Amino acid sequence: MSIDLNKLYSDKRTGVNSVSTYSDPRTEYQRDFDRIIFSSSFRRLQNKTQVFPLPGSVFVHNRLTHSLEVASVGRSIGTLVGDFIYKNYANDLNETSKSFYQHSLYNVISSACLCHDIGNPAFGHSGEDAIASFFQKNESTLKDRFTENEWNDFINFEGNANAIRILTQHQNGKSDGGLRLTYSTLSSIAKYPCESIAKKKGIIHRKKFGFFQSEKSTFEDIASNTSMILEQANPLIYLRHPFVWLVEAADDICYNIIDLEDAQRLGIIDHKTCIDLLLNLIVDIGIDNIENVKINLSKITDKNDSVSYLRAKAINSLTTKSIEIYTSNFEAIVNGGYSIPMYDVITKDSVALQKIIEFSKKYIYNHRSVIEIENAGFNVMYELLSHFILPILVDKHIRTKSEDKAILLIPAQFLYEDGNDYQKVLGILDYVSGMTDNYAIDLYRRIKGIEIGMKI
Repeated sequence: MSIDLNKLYSDKRTGVNSVSTYSDPRTEYQRDFDRIIFSSSFRRLQNKTQVFPLPGSVFVHNRLTHSLEVASVGRSIGTLVGDFIYKNYANDLNETSKSFYQHSLYNVISSACLCHDIGNPAFGHSGEDAIASFFQKNESTLKDRFTENEWNDFINFEGNANAIRILTQHQNGKSDGGLRLTYSTLSSIAKYPCESIAKKKGIIHRKKFGFFQSEKSTFEDIASNTSMILEQANPLIYLRHPFVWLVEAADDICYNIIDLEDAQRLGIIDHKTCIDLLLNLIVDIGIDNIENVKINLSKITDKNDSVSYLRAKAINSLTTKSIEIYTSNFEAIVNGGYSIPMYDVITKDSVALQKIIEFSKKYIYNHRSVIEIENAGFNVMYELLSHFILPILVDKHIRTKSEDKAILLIPAQFLYEDGNDYQKVLGILDYVSGMTDNYAIDLYRRIKGIEIGMKI
């Protein structure tokens, strides 16, 4: 073991330069979880689309419920992996580390899972696409205002990088360090620990990017305090932190299986098809006794409950398999020699999982209701960006009245009038990307004159 397991974690927090003397019965990592739960950024996830539009009569998952479920799976994974490290590497651990892996790792992983989507804009990936497209289509008038690295942040806008910004930045009128989470939790959500100019398809830790230029120095500090392996200094590229793989697995497991359940509840796919897909997966993974599963299933007469039962069994099977893969490749993962998402490893060996993924692409993710909300979301986000970004880049002394009025709609915490152009635009992106679906639609209707009237 070349990487020191005692240095993979840190209770250091963003925006905190001194050791607190306050006595708190919670561990530092329990405090992370609580801070995220009570944050406004997390609450806003309740009205951000996961996959399906949010209907009133039928419950489907939104970003908040998805994040809570991922955190639950992450806690299970973190508990079992922590126990594995404690038992198998005891001779490599000091007493503090023994306690961390046995009693705190699961809190780190569940906290990271809780906030892994916190940087996603309204309307999910179509919101990200709208932001990137706005800058790409306005390149001729905007690009010269920014450095190459800054411009790459905009044309490759990424929810993962935005999460680091939301969780760590100092907004106008607010506390230093954002949510002031521990470096352990922050390093665990960095799936793509490189700057935007280093983004490269086909390389797992560079498929997207993990931090904006504005948070580059903060990320370097996080990386150095949690022993992230530096691959390249310029452009800045790190290898993934070992905890990231656990967060990623929890996310992959949840969204693939739960999207299937939601589709069945909405009547997009029929009950029998859903049951067959999940049963075949459970058989294929081979963790549960399938005869016992079938006996228990036969006792459930409610269609939704029968799907929920198999969903739980499928998630348990995939979780157990992920832990097996992680522990068997543990030293390679810790030392930066592993490069395949654990879910992809499972998929490669499971025909049943391949069928679920193919089925979901064809019948769920390309369903008309999903495509409609993606198209609508793209247009709404694009127009909001146009309404605010173009005026903010005009010198305040020569703005037109309409430009001044646009600026007046921007909350003070997102307004950086005295900053440079990069800071000004980031403030607008903070505002627009932080909107819920409903807020974005409502504001769009009002500034377009589709809906007029007093609203407090």
